[in-house]
Amino acid sequence: MIERINVFDRAEHILKALQRGILLNTQADKFNSMVISWGHLGAIWGKPTFTVYVREHRYTKAQLDQAREFTLSIPLEKPDSEINRVCGFESGRNVDKAEKTGLTLVPAQRIATPAVLQYPMTLECSVLYSQKQDLSLMPEEIRRSCYPEEVEGDAPLANRDAHTAYIAEIKDAYIIKE
Repeated sequence: MIERINVFDRAEHILKALQRGILLNTQADKFNSMVISWGHLGAIWGKPTFTVYVREHRYTKAQLDQAREFTLSIPLEKPDSEINRVCGFESGRNVDKAEKTGLTLVPAQRIATPAVLQYPMTLECSVLYSQKQDLSLMPEEIRRSCYPEEVEGDAPLANRDAHTAYIAEIKDAYIIKE
C-alpha cells in the first residue's frame, strides 16, 4: 500500500534527509543503490524535478546512462548505518547491495526501477537532461577540495572525476506503507 505525497509539501524533510544520505536506485543490468548527499529538488520546464550528481567512474553512472530513470529512497527517520555504509562505500560492480544489506525491493508505480521498503519515502524519476560538469568553470577552491587531482577516479568519496548532473522529472512520489 502507498500514500501519495506532494514533494514540495515534504521538501524540508527530503532536503534534511539528503544531508545524511538518501538512496539513488538504478536498474539497468541489475538493481543498484548508491548513497547520495548532493541533489536539488525544484521545478524546470513546468515539471517537478530532482537533480542528482554522479561521478564518471561510478557503476551508477553507467546504469543511469542506460536506463534513464531512477528512484530515490528516503528514510522517514534516521538512516540505517549498515545500509548507508554498504551503499556508500562498495561498488555495485562487485557487490549485490540489496542482498548484502537485506534491502526489500518494492515494484515502482510508474517506472521499472524498484523502491526500497526500508527507506519508504519514494520519488520515481525519469531523466530529462544530463550534462557533464566542466571543472574549468568552477572556482579553484571547490575544484581543489572536491576534485583533487592526486586521488584516483575510483576512490569511494572525493576523487578527481567530474560529476554528471541528471535533471529528472518526478513522475510519482509516495510513502510505502507496510
